[in-house]
Amino acid sequence: MIEVLQTGPLNTVQDLGRFGFRNAGVTSSGAMDRLALMVGNLLVGNDEGEAVVEVQTFPFRLRFERDMTVAITGADCDARVDGRRLPPWWALPVSSGQVLELEAPRRSARAYLSFAGGIDVEPVMGSRSTSLRGGFGGLEGRFLAANDRLAIGGALACAVPPGGFGALPPAAALAEHFPASEDGTLLVRAIPAGEYVLFGAEAERFWSQTWKISSQSDRTGYRLSGEPIRLASPVELRSHGVVPGVVQMPPSGEPIIQMSDANTAGGYPKIAGVIDVDLWRLGQARIGSRIRFVQSSVAEARGAERAVQAYLDDIRRTLPMLTQALAAMSRR
Repeated sequence: MIEVLQTGPLNTVQDLGRFGFRNAGVTSSGAMDRLALMVGNLLVGNDEGEAVVEVQTFPFRLRFERDMTVAITGADCDARVDGRRLPPWWALPVSSGQVLELEAPRRSARAYLSFAGGIDVEPVMGSRSTSLRGGFGGLEGRFLAANDRLAIGGALACAVPPGGFGALPPAAALAEHFPASEDGTLLVRAIPAGEYVLFGAEAERFWSQTWKISSQSDRTGYRLSGEPIRLASPVELRSHGVVPGVVQMPPSGEPIIQMSDANTAGGYPKIAGVIDVDLWRLGQARIGSRIRFVQSSVAEARGAERAVQAYLDDIRRTLPMLTQALAAMSRR
């Protein structure tokens, strides 16, 4: 078990999401930064989709009620165990009674806590993810509160060195596969969507201007502020299915990017779709930060996906090698 000592609103249990129910109006939910979740699980020896704690409001503190292995990935939030500072993207063994503390990150938005064995809450429709809008999944369908206790399932430890070990953060390991700007603006690759042509000459400004993530943004969608983009002529559309990454253009002319708790349907024109491999970067974007869309292609998206898969495969290969080396040392 782990006990939550201090938390803020919106910190929840999440896994990779709930799929196959959008036709019934059920959002997928799941981690905003799926890559951080997968890496954390791999570092502690889990299947990559086990349930974790997603932390987006700080400070956050918990106590371990028995020995186990934990990994901290995602935002660098000055993690400490009993006051000892930990590197980012790090896994380590912890003992019963020790306290883990996370402070507000210097950059990025969300941290992920993965535990060997995964968080053992009751699955709902095949997922342990919390749906705050639906009030189900995770821990009673709500965000975490002080004094909550979470059970850890399966094995509670994996073979890691006493001081722990970590992975190279994807922002560094995959830098050549993700566009970067000199002024710190997040470059997000997207592909023109179904109603793109309806914006006529206005569509070019979607790519050329810099957008700001507004305070009206959450896990459902990011609302962007900027110079409005209007349809070339009025049009009425029937509601259609939407998924995370779809960029809709409401009457205000300022885009909405559907995120992990994306609506299942909507009638706003779709101007673009963010490529799936860039969604984890958007999930780490903070309110008030600036983004610019970069027109991409299916071929480029597939190339980036292969690079991410190779990064994950490298981590998968490393853990068994480390386990074998530790076992050999213990036999000496």
